[in-house]
Amino acid sequence: MSKRKIELLAPGGDVDAIKAAILAGADAVYCGLDRFNARNKAANIGFEDLQGVLRLAHKNDCQVFLTLNIIITENEIPALITLLNKLMNTKIDGIIVQDLGLLYLLNTYFKGFNIHASTQLTTHNEGQVLFLSKLNVSQVNLSRELNLKEIKTLTNISHKNNIRTEVFVHGSNCISFSGICYMSSVDGGKSGNRGRCSQPCRERYHSTDVGKEYPLNLKDNSAFTDLEELYNTGVDSLKIEGRIKQFDYVHTVVDTWKKQLLRLNNHEQLSNDKAKFYQVFNRDFSNSFLRGVIHKDMYSSHPRDHSIQHLVEINPDVTDVEMEAIKLAWYAEKDDFKARLENELKQLSTEKLPLEIHISGESGKPLQVLVKTADTSFIVFSNINLSKLGTEPLNDAMLLKKLKAINDTEYYIEKLDTELLQAEVYLPFNELTSVKNRLLFLLNDSKDYIEPIAIPVLNKQNHLKIQPELAVFISSPEDAYLSITTDAIIYFQLPDGFKKEVSSMTALFKKYEKLIPCFPSVLIGDDFIAAVEFIEEIHPKLIVSNNTGIAIEAFSKGIEWIAGPYLNITNSYSLICLKENFNCSGAYVSNELSKIQLQYLKSPKDFKLYYSIFHPIVLMTSRQCLFHQVTGCEKDSMDEECIQFCEKTATIRTVKNQIQFIEKTPGRNHRIFYETHFLNTEIVKELPDLFSGFSVDLSDIKTTTNLKENHTALIHLFENLLIGKPNAETELTQNIYPTSSDQFTKGI
Repeated sequence: MSKRKIELLAPGGDVDAIKAAILAGADAVYCGLDRFNARNKAANIGFEDLQGVLRLAHKNDCQVFLTLNIIITENEIPALITLLNKLMNTKIDGIIVQDLGLLYLLNTYFKGFNIHASTQLTTHNEGQVLFLSKLNVSQVNLSRELNLKEIKTLTNISHKNNIRTEVFVHGSNCISFSGICYMSSVDGGKSGNRGRCSQPCRERYHSTDVGKEYPLNLKDNSAFTDLEELYNTGVDSLKIEGRIKQFDYVHTVVDTWKKQLLRLNNHEQLSNDKAKFYQVFNRDFSNSFLRGVIHKDMYSSHPRDHSIQHLVEINPDVTDVEMEAIKLAWYAEKDDFKARLENELKQLSTEKLPLEIHISGESGKPLQVLVKTADTSFIVFSNINLSKLGTEPLNDAMLLKKLKAINDTEYYIEKLDTELLQAEVYLPFNELTSVKNRLLFLLNDSKDYIEPIAIPVLNKQNHLKIQPELAVFISSPEDAYLSITTDAIIYFQLPDGFKKEVSSMTALFKKYEKLIPCFPSVLIGDDFIAAVEFIEEIHPKLIVSNNTGIAIEAFSKGIEWIAGPYLNITNSYSLICLKENFNCSGAYVSNELSKIQLQYLKSPKDFKLYYSIFHPIVLMTSRQCLFHQVTGCEKDSMDEECIQFCEKTATIRTVKNQIQFIEKTPGRNHRIFYETHFLNTEIVKELPDLFSGFSVDLSDIKTTTNLKENHTALIHLFENLLIGKPNAETELTQNIYPTSSDQFTKGI
């Protein structure tokens, strides 16, 4: 019996890379346009290129998935809607999405697309799969930190909900969970959630205690020798990373993987030879995440190409002269391959196809439109006769304007001939539109042309003049007393490693009944199950969640919930999505937004907006141990005790002399924090009546920010700020310093 086919999904950063992927046998390629995609550094393609790419790909049995996988700001919505209207009349095979507002638009107005969930959605538990299922996602890219067992579990659940799964099997590894990394955004205003990541994690730092200058730089991912095990997980698609890589890289990697898949399908011995991968850019390779052995060997000593270093490693006994000859031969072979491949790619055309339109007719007879392409010709007649009376006579300029939609197909109008069209004749506009639509139907393989969809304008709600409430985030049980000694709402931030904390957390919440649970961004496997059990045990009336898996649990159990600050909410349609689909009662707006971007948000009726005005700035959350490269660790690899019991802090310093704080507390993943806390008092007076509440985070996270008062006194100072007490802002800045609010100025 033949094996089921697994899709090989290849990157296409530009037209040549897409051609290379197709030539190498990719089953699908994913590529981005010049806007709305998470690889801003890639060359990308323009909409004009897309139709030709689709034609070439489909001719070679290859699908094309378009990446619209960034968070969207409010002022970009009109341009996004224009693009979606154009895409509706293409043969695109799927759209890869991160933004919840875009998911809402696709489900409500643009229902013809296959929707794929981007890796930026950080999908790693079964609840998140159910959340995506409710939004009609057909394929999900699972978090690359997952191991084989976790992938199998999520794939089984996905299949039960008619969702296919894909996993990254080759290319760059991020040290942070994708979608919740803010290092590039905070460091230089280049948000990874906007496709502008500058990869500061791979940059050089001052040498650490253990002598590492690139302490956050991971080796590349390669699951090449794990194909049989991946097959057994049931996963549907194997995804190769690399939309900023060149065409020779794409061809080499895709071709090597394709041959491995053919061996699997033909029941042949699988290869362990990774030599081809070392001939193109690489940082050496690791499969440790997949194997569930999160080891210090996952780190690479530098972010540069490892190819030459590997060449030296496999030739240990040669002289320097011989090594130089080997290198020269290697470079010559690479250049020769690239030149030959470039010539092959030139034979693959993605150019639009020309067509001629010959229009004829006279008053009292139908309009006749003859279309000629290189392959075929056909005639379309109007259903109404031409007339000598009308609004605007048919002429070249008017007809080109009415038929311009043809130029958005894989064809373009090379010639328009109206010599046989009688002068000064008229045809009703709606009939001319009907003729155009029939032309498009025939040119688009009998697919009906869809007229642009108009989206209703969102009305800004009349905000009530209300006193915004103050909420306080805490993470230490020692601070739980604040829930009974202050009037502020107290949110307790629950741990990532939840399964060993259920009993203690349950006891804490039963003791302090006013505490409101706040769930973290990452809850994998048993930790997610334990978090659900915790909800069932304490029956909270309200929760805050940074994890969509917990959100849908709250929704299904009828628990009021607020979307947390790390769900990356940046536009009004995301708010509508949460309210209408998941009965969300309010949401924190992303702290990546600037004042200008915030002021355009429109909150749905009976929906509350929140904003964090004081907190330690999380740069990233990682499943990897961040101390191996910084202070060292007696263990070579992570285990359950590391998450549960490890308590360490350290600092690393960039070459720009910025300090970053590495923090590991019991029950939580490793995190890196910015050198100062975030403090934004300006927003309280600058955007009045937009927010129902503001919050402050008093978690005991060490940065260079000094807090002169105790927690109770600080809460009182923030309460004074919200009620507009004179000098409240001055008192805060005198008691909390230094701080940063750059994101409120820069935005995304």
